[in-house]
Amino acid sequence: MHALLESGCTRLVLSGEIDLTLNAELTEAVADAEAAGLPVQVDARHVTFMDSSGIALLARLASRTPGRLTLIKPPDVVRFLLEVTRIGEMVDVVDTDERAPVVPGPAATPPDPA
Repeated sequence: MHALLESGCTRLVLSGEIDLTLNAELTEAVADAEAAGLPVQVDARHVTFMDSSGIALLARLASRTPGRLTLIKPPDVVRFLLEVTRIGEMVDVVDTDERAPVVPGPAATPPDPA
């Protein structure tokens, strides 16, 4: 798990198995996000497993941070848990990541002043 403070939001990047073994890190991430006082985005695209501790993280973030929590590209295992627990009603799920880096191509090259 990585927490990134960006302009206008806090982004948490989750990957692998999100379970009880990460409880201390999850708790710290929620505290950091709350302290920042910014809307939160959770990039969940690389999560392979999530148990109730991961769902608890999402519920805490959704209820303790400003704005609606945004989940970016959650896999089916996470979507299923959001639906079953009804936490999905508290979050926005998006299938695109607006901050994906743009690789400049030939059209983005500035014109030659000569």
